[in-house]
Amino acid sequence: MKTRYIYILYIIAVIIGLLSACSSSKFIPDESYLLESVEVKADEKYIDAATLAPYVRQQANSKWFSLFKIPLGTYAMAGTDTAKWINRTLQRIGEEPVIYDSVQAKLSMEDLRRAMQNMGFMHATVDLKTKTKGKKLKAIYTLHPGMPYFINEMKYDIRDDSIKKVLNNYHNSNKKDNKRIGLQVGDRFTVSRLDKERERITNILMDSGYYRFHKDFIRYKADSASNSLGVGVTLELMKYRADSDLPETLHPRYSIRNISYQGETVASIPLRMRVLENSTAIKPGKLFSASDLQKTYNNFGRMKAVRYTDIRFSEVPDTTLLDVDINVSMDKQRSVSFRPEGTNTSGNLGAAATLTYENRNIFRGAETFSVELRGAFEAITGLEGYRDENYEEYSIETKLQFPRFIAPFLSHDFRRRSNATSELSLMWDLQNRPEFHRRVFSAAWRYRWAEPHHHTSYRLDLLDLNYVYMPWISETFKHDYLDSVSNRNAILRYNYEDLFIAKIGFGLSYNDGVDAVRANVETSGNVLNVFSNLIGSKKNDNGQHTVFNIAYAQYVKADFDYTHLFRFDMHNELALHGEFGIAWPYGNSKILPFEKRYFAGGANSVRGWSVRSLGPGKYRGTDGRIDFINQTGDMKLYLSAEYRTFLFWKFNGAAFIDAGNVWTLRNYTDQPGGQFKFDEFYKQIAMSYGIGLRLNFDYFVLRFDMGMKAINPSYETQNEHWALLHPKFSRDFCFHFAVGMPF
Repeated sequence: MKTRYIYILYIIAVIIGLLSACSSSKFIPDESYLLESVEVKADEKYIDAATLAPYVRQQANSKWFSLFKIPLGTYAMAGTDTAKWINRTLQRIGEEPVIYDSVQAKLSMEDLRRAMQNMGFMHATVDLKTKTKGKKLKAIYTLHPGMPYFINEMKYDIRDDSIKKVLNNYHNSNKKDNKRIGLQVGDRFTVSRLDKERERITNILMDSGYYRFHKDFIRYKADSASNSLGVGVTLELMKYRADSDLPETLHPRYSIRNISYQGETVASIPLRMRVLENSTAIKPGKLFSASDLQKTYNNFGRMKAVRYTDIRFSEVPDTTLLDVDINVSMDKQRSVSFRPEGTNTSGNLGAAATLTYENRNIFRGAETFSVELRGAFEAITGLEGYRDENYEEYSIETKLQFPRFIAPFLSHDFRRRSNATSELSLMWDLQNRPEFHRRVFSAAWRYRWAEPHHHTSYRLDLLDLNYVYMPWISETFKHDYLDSVSNRNAILRYNYEDLFIAKIGFGLSYNDGVDAVRANVETSGNVLNVFSNLIGSKKNDNGQHTVFNIAYAQYVKADFDYTHLFRFDMHNELALHGEFGIAWPYGNSKILPFEKRYFAGGANSVRGWSVRSLGPGKYRGTDGRIDFINQTGDMKLYLSAEYRTFLFWKFNGAAFIDAGNVWTLRNYTDQPGGQFKFDEFYKQIAMSYGIGLRLNFDYFVLRFDMGMKAINPSYETQNEHWALLHPKFSRDFCFHFAVGMPF
């Protein structure tokens, strides 16, 4: 098996090599060159050459995983006769050779030089060197930035006294925060820094009634002495001039007079007037504010019932008053969707379907009401000693979302200014299996809000209730796993008892396209515990407090994950990802509820293992049918590096390395080797590697990952432990299909 594995890798390497080496010279005209590679480097430490590489107008042909020019090789396999379909097909899925263009190279040099000047390197120059070999050419751009320039004197020339007063008041009111405001002596003299100051002043004035102000009224004068790296900068704010033929005047300052709402017809806005007014941050009698305008757009944009909003201002003649027309276009109010699914669990085939009804304006306040009905069926065979039954599941979930903050004891003005949405959800889930019947009732009230300018969103689960009810358990299942003295499993038993979970939680996420952070914390049972102690509630046989004769869970749980992207070019990037989570049962619980425990393996975890088949620690499962209960833990650690590359058309490829595991915090007899210990945990980190294929349709991604075990912490032989050195396809390979990226 090992020889066959190496042979397959060898064949793949040969195919890749042949495609990469395919000659494209037949497509290169005489006295022309194929642009083999482009390099941008700098002779000074003051600048990062890699950040300026995008200014080069011609880039070499793309490479798979930054190594193999497979797209170019595919194109080169085609003949020159485009009348043949095979040639047209190869050229369409391949990539045409990039022919070096000296004119584009000279323009690139000018773009690079200008970019460095904008960064404060006023005497920057660029050299270009080309190296040819046969019909191939390598272009090397060398940057000579010189020394950067700094601001050594800063002056403001504000030629409008009313604006000068507004800016002075703004700066004085913000001095208490000890923030650096505006351009400062010692700042790098860069175009981006100067533009940022123009935008800052423009935003202040646009929020202070200056409806007609724009940043072109601000200009700079710069004076640098010879043999000096210091620049004296003067910011000039010009007076208002409506037309080049008209004289200069003071900038007009506008206030809001009237606000009117319009639709395709006035009656076509089925929103209550109070909802319209509360969503409008622009108010009559107030100065014009661009921030209020944007907030109004955001408020209407949060409403699913609204398709788009158009806000227009008209000047009242011979005044500095503005009338506002808000045009609201409503979306389709009701919709029904149907989603079928297919399942295959351990060879048992099944099907599921979901029917969803949504009303986006049920109370004429842009409230969204949805009802989701789901049914699932799975054929179950081979369970001796149980009823001849299949798996059935039916659930109904309703949600009511309000595009505003709803809470008692808060002022109307606070609720109007808040951009939070509120959500009430109820769910009932019925599961019937040959081993047991299970019912779950859930109810939750939560808030969500976002700060788009900070790339951040938040979620507050004010109350999330879950009641798990087990109306029937098979006698065979009880005897084998719950009641048998010789085979009693505490973790399994706990998760087949009636249970009440009352949790609160908070989560935040940040994503700026390069860095992504998610953090969540939740706790359960504390309020119920205080209430139980106050009223002196009775305890059950396990010493647990109960509510309506049902034990409640008590725990605290925290999760954190981080992803960083390194983009090498438009076709290749490296994604680094890490996750850490920990949960601790206490008080009324000695074991975490199954739904709150961590598991490892699967399409979004260590991909050399199937879902819930890794860990905890070095624990090795035995009973594949119910051992998923034992293969869970109270803590998880997951690290991954994934190199992503564009292949062709809608296809992308990936190569990945995963590492991680889960552990228990207590020593459970049913999970030997699963407890976390500082002097042993690093020996129990599992590792896997593999490749993946993604089919990217923009609005969703189909993902196929093929993982191989590299280091197995639960092993019987050293060959199994060091699977990377002793690969066995039937033992170590795992295939995953999923929708969406792993992280």
